[in-house]
Amino acid sequence: MTPDTTQTELVTVETGNLRELITNARFVLFDFDGPICQLFAGHKAEQVAKELVDWLAREGLHSLLTEEERSHPDPMVVLYAVNRRHPHSDLVAELEERLTQQELKAVVSAMPTAYADPLIRTWAAVGSRLAVATNNSPRTVSNYLTDRGLAGCFAPHLYGRTGELDLLKPDPHCLNRALKAMGAAPSAALMIGDAPTDLYAADRAGVPFLGYARNEYKFQMLKDAGAQNIVDSLLPVLRLLRDQA
Repeated sequence: MTPDTTQTELVTVETGNLRELITNARFVLFDFDGPICQLFAGHKAEQVAKELVDWLAREGLHSLLTEEERSHPDPMVVLYAVNRRHPHSDLVAELEERLTQQELKAVVSAMPTAYADPLIRTWAAVGSRLAVATNNSPRTVSNYLTDRGLAGCFAPHLYGRTGELDLLKPDPHCLNRALKAMGAAPSAALMIGDAPTDLYAADRAGVPFLGYARNEYKFQMLKDAGAQNIVDSLLPVLRLLRDQA
């Protein structure tokens, strides 16, 4: 059995669960980078991470990172590493702002996730309330959604990275903020995410979870983390939602 067959069969087996998740979701929380778009499709994450590492080196702080951290393709790894060694410092604040500026540059070349735009508009049109719960900067999310004409579907519920990096997912802080602001019971909500951290945050917040895996690597990570419901495309979600509209 090939990985693609496994993935397709999982989606087929879980169709009933998927319908139930959609039916019960009066509040939908989206992770941003993944379910809504590929933020670093053009402005590559590897290059962003390198620029953060290079900035630290210019500041004489090269030794703050291990060799593995210096070569890691995820810029969040750099930010986390510095925060662990200098928590709540001006250095972390400066590095976080530099990452935010790189994210804002990436918005221009971000790739919309297939079917995300119509799914968002349809869910908003049928009366569900939507929020973003992300580890990206809320400024980045706001710029992207505004450019796509989607800001009105979410406003004002954009909950992202703050200076309190310890509260990023897998901590449920941003999910709890969204639930509280919308007056939502966790059981009436649905979190859509593409990473184990999204799943863990949803579990801790008591929110049902739907995994989105755009490739086999993402699928396997979510499956290994314990996700019970995973789709490899947002199209079946959109179809089920339209069937119920």
